[in-house]
Amino acid sequence: MVSVTSSGSSTDTLAQSASSPQTGAAPPGSAPRLSEDWLAMCIGLLVFALSLALLFGVDLLGWGITTSVWTSPAKALGAASKNYAGIPAVVSLVGTYLFMLVVLGIGAKGLGVDIKKFAKGFTVVFGLSYLCWFFGSWAYIAATPNTRAGFKIGWSLNLTNESGFIIALLCGLVIGNFMPGVAAKIKEAIRPELYIKAGIVILGGFLGIAALDQRALATSVMFRGICAIIEAYLIYWPLVYFVSRKYFKFSREWAAPLASGISICGVSAAIATGGAIRARAVVPVMVSSLVVIFSVVELLILPFAAQHFLWSQPMVAGAWMGLAVKTDGAAVASGAIADSLIRAKAAAAGINYSPGWVMNVAATVKVFIDIFIGVWAFVLAWVWAAKFDKTRAPGDKVKAKEIWQRFPKFVLGYVATFLIVLAIGILAPKTIGQVKGAMGQANIFRGIFFVMTFFSIGVVSNFRKLWEEGIGRLAAVYVICLFGYIIWIGLAISWIFFHGMLPPLLKG
Repeated sequence: MVSVTSSGSSTDTLAQSASSPQTGAAPPGSAPRLSEDWLAMCIGLLVFALSLALLFGVDLLGWGITTSVWTSPAKALGAASKNYAGIPAVVSLVGTYLFMLVVLGIGAKGLGVDIKKFAKGFTVVFGLSYLCWFFGSWAYIAATPNTRAGFKIGWSLNLTNESGFIIALLCGLVIGNFMPGVAAKIKEAIRPELYIKAGIVILGGFLGIAALDQRALATSVMFRGICAIIEAYLIYWPLVYFVSRKYFKFSREWAAPLASGISICGVSAAIATGGAIRARAVVPVMVSSLVVIFSVVELLILPFAAQHFLWSQPMVAGAWMGLAVKTDGAAVASGAIADSLIRAKAAAAGINYSPGWVMNVAATVKVFIDIFIGVWAFVLAWVWAAKFDKTRAPGDKVKAKEIWQRFPKFVLGYVATFLIVLAIGILAPKTIGQVKGAMGQANIFRGIFFVMTFFSIGVVSNFRKLWEEGIGRLAAVYVICLFGYIIWIGLAISWIFFHGMLPPLLKG
């Protein structure tokens, strides 16, 4: 991809210190027949379509491997569907690997990649990435405070299973920086943009289910939630972008995905922004890694702050979790913890709130944030084409074709899967259970695509140079923006739009 950086920025050298995401591209003279952008959309839609066969009584993806948070490794793996409960977990795992190898292998051929080299490299990428995901699901690493009792453990790192992403990134960094021979042998399969974009297309359908699940609640809070989100985008994003550019001298290529990752929702928003401005894949994934790490800090602090200060305004607390905590898993977990803590304190005062409402508000606000990502990507594609395209003569107007060329096509797939699931649920409500099962199966592959992305980014990144030339400043921007004003603006917005709304009381 073409880098978009400002001349003279001290971060231009940082942008050049990571390898291009086109590692393993077709050799000279054999031009790819399609772009990774379009291919990712096709692969994501294929997985989505296969999962929907469940609506017609055909379970095409139920054999996919699912990994639960575990204390006993033997109980961690299993097939996604009860229809395949009898097959051994290892068969399910191998089947998942072979399916992804075939689908991605066909795509690799379309990109002009050597298939044999791709297959060998993908075997390593899939194996190591899934091992990282498996280890990241260990209860002592992944369990959140509200789930520890179920695992009969007294402590955990509270990282959620998204810690697998960070472990995969670290594993990739070790290979890329200390095992160059291994990195060279698997380079054909190091396709971070292809993996992450295909995963985000599938994510759209999963978010559609989340929206359907919260429909009863959404009818009462939808308008307030949308207003709160628009306010968050219009306030958070420009402030983070300004701080990144003005005080930390980041180039636009880094500042825009950083603003989206901190302001909106880590992985999805940062990747969509990166596509819109044509940033390299290493940029949004490094941002996403910080989002996951800092979400853990928020998970440990904000629910207890909500219990102390917001127990009489539980819906404000739920919206605050959704606006402030930037990963889906951590946001919902924060909402669940705040739900139990607030209900306990309210019960001591003689008020018995119905369970689940605080968590549901957090989830609903988070879903609306994720939905808006597609709109934001379009806005940024137009802005970058109009303002920062140096090939355009002064005064030239932006043409629709230019916006289309810059707009990340995979976002169309993301929007399509979301709308299709939403339409099915609304038009045929009796099928919601089946659609939920279908998206659960598709989401298995989304998780694998995501973890392979983080591993791939690690392989192509020279971590030492990134750190020396400024990657540590990303964390500084995050700390200043998150704890300096994002949390507090999120609280203010939540109070403005949800103040006075209360959950129903338990009867009896």
